[in-house]
Amino acid sequence: MRHPVLTILPPRERYEAGHAGAISLLVSRGARFSDAVAGIGRIGTPLPGGQYLPLILPGIPLPRNWRFRVACVAMMRFCRPALTEIHNRPDLARFLARFGPVRLVLHNDPCTMRGARSVRQREDLARHVLVCGVSDWVVRRFREGCGPIRTEVQPNFIDFSELPAQVAGQRQRAVLFAGRVVANKGVDAFVRAWDNIRARHPGWKAIIMGADRFGPASPETPYLAALRPRAAAAGVMMTGYRPHGEVLKAMAEAAIVVVPSRWEEPFGMTALEAMGCGAAVVASPVGALPDLVGDAALLASPDVAGALEQALSRLMDDEELRTQLGERGRERAALFDVEAARVRQEELRQAAIAFAVRPPQS
Repeated sequence: MRHPVLTILPPRERYEAGHAGAISLLVSRGARFSDAVAGIGRIGTPLPGGQYLPLILPGIPLPRNWRFRVACVAMMRFCRPALTEIHNRPDLARFLARFGPVRLVLHNDPCTMRGARSVRQREDLARHVLVCGVSDWVVRRFREGCGPIRTEVQPNFIDFSELPAQVAGQRQRAVLFAGRVVANKGVDAFVRAWDNIRARHPGWKAIIMGADRFGPASPETPYLAALRPRAAAAGVMMTGYRPHGEVLKAMAEAAIVVVPSRWEEPFGMTALEAMGCGAAVVASPVGALPDLVGDAALLASPDVAGALEQALSRLMDDEELRTQLGERGRERAALFDVEAARVRQEELRQAAIAFAVRPPQS
């Protein structure tokens, strides 16, 4: 069997409808029918992009990380791809570059990843694989302290055909948080802000849609256990995990979507999807978020006293501003449509193959 491109998912990603994380959804949108997508274990209904193949970890007396590597090499030999794509695993990309051309796609801060924490590791990696980041912010982080190296930007993207239809004037008076319910996403800051302002905005409601992880089997964490009574006291509804289609539907219905992240978002997929759905967005001024939203959102830090409260109140009080931001958001999101992204992806795939066969560098 031969596939032009083999994509190997991070071990925790499931390429399964109703269980997929952000990376799996992006891979599915961009994959061609002839592509192979490999992940750990057998699944139920796979996502539509490419052809899913399960990685089978061998029963040999090695650490799990090495058994995963062995399974990846076996999959490369089975598929015989012209290019292997690795997401968020610099150490794996460097190892597999011994067996064929590799392109590494970084979705998060590379300086926190095994195999890319030091300048020496990043420079060595860039000599052997084509390194691509999902934003300028990610690429800047990868290049910090390095000499001249090649890196490329491949932004995340959305498929407008997947977004729910919107009906003018039908938006609910609702403020929605959607995503992982963890501290670095600032969910508790949203609950605090809502508790402080809800009395001034009768008729509005607040919703948290998500869990600690993607998938219906997400565990109850200490953070969630502590957040639930606070959310209930503040009148915030918590729905738990919902499939991606339901999240998009909620974004298309809510007047406002809030992205109050504390950590430096490497891209901000939730903000992009919310803009594509026409919601007015409030986002944090950290990481790649300001570059992503441009003038199509309000920026507010989750931990600056009153900032999130002020931004939310301003939008709830000003229907015209909500409409303007929704329109600007749709226009900005169109810059990240899947068709242009597929063209860019193909360019980078060809560049990665050429990069691997160039004369060796010292």
